Amino acid sequence: MTLWFVFALMTVAAIFAVLWPLSRRGRADTGGSEVVVYRDQLAEIDRDMAAGIIGAAEADAARVEISRRLLAAADLIGRETPVQGSLNLRRTAAIVGLVGLPVIASSFYLALGSPRLGDFPLAERGRVADANQPLANLVAQVEAHLEKNPTDGRGWTVLAPVLSRLGRYDDAVRAYRNAITYAGDSADRRADLGEALMGTAGGVVTADAKAEFERAVALNGDDAKANYFLGLAAEQDGRKADAAALWQKMLAKGPSDAPWRPLVQAALVRVGGSVPGGVSAPGGVSAPALPDSAVAAARDMSEADRGTMIKGMVDRLATRLKTNGDDVEGWLRLVRAYLVMGERDKAMSALADARQAVANDADRLRQLNEGLKNLGLDG
Repeated sequence: MTLWFVFALMTVAAIFAVLWPLSRRGRADTGGSEVVVYRDQLAEIDRDMAAGIIGAAEADAARVEISRRLLAAADLIGRETPVQGSLNLRRTAAIVGLVGLPVIASSFYLALGSPRLGDFPLAERGRVADANQPLANLVAQVEAHLEKNPTDGRGWTVLAPVLSRLGRYDDAVRAYRNAITYAGDSADRRADLGEALMGTAGGVVTADAKAEFERAVALNGDDAKANYFLGLAAEQDGRKADAAALWQKMLAKGPSDAPWRPLVQAALVRVGGSVPGGVSAPGGVSAPALPDSAVAAARDMSEADRGTMIKGMVDRLATRLKTNGDDVEGWLRLVRAYLVMGERDKAMSALADARQAVANDADRLRQLNEGLKNLGLDG
């Protein structure tokens, strides 16, 4: 409030500085006072000449000069008369300017400005702009914003997944529900809500979570997260055949480079289902395609024997790629296998070898980089 008062005083001072001269009376009596002086001087010349102080010639010369000045002063009086006559008009203009300018400016501000906009202190601006703050502080700021703006659907949409990653599943459930309410319903939001409900139950697909996954599938039949967890619900209920059928359908319809394929393949092997085009290791490694007899044999193996067989297949794939480095899909499968097996160093080494092998082929290099991005690696 003090700041606005200072601005008002400054505005009034500026207006007075411009309009005050217009309101003052002109120097109309200047010429009149000079006429009186010059007339006195003419009378004084006559007295001096009568007293014998100056001669006739000097008196005539002085009279001529003083008369010239007297005429100039009289002419000045004639020119200033109209200025004096417009004094009332100038004062009226000054009053109109003094009162009208603030009124006009205020009208424009009320129509075009934001008089009700709240303060935004410098300290608060600094906190908002600091992107290097701890995640908890940033989340707290977003939550404070949403307390004041509970209908901000975009804010709830941004906050919900962060709360899930922080393990605050109850808060995440509330955030997802608000996101659906204020930002609109969608299969992704329903699937995320179901996953958050699972988090509150320690990873179990509860009835509420299952209902959300079913709503997601109703909105988008190909939603990968919802379909996977519906299969997991069937497995938890002891319906392994139903789970296998659902996951097999996902693998058959889904893209060959989908990042969720290893997870679904591992789940399918766990319930005894056949993986289309190959077999999966216990950790979810997608192995090279095998004949049907080999796939059947792998299902009958123990966990340790199956792992040994998959490791041997991965080693053979790595050996083959050393002699035939143009197989981009093979390189991606090898990198993915090492990652799932927990051998990240080997995965990064295979990545470097793959880039070197296709460095001279722009199309294959682009395909490789896109596949690496799907694996969560920098392409």
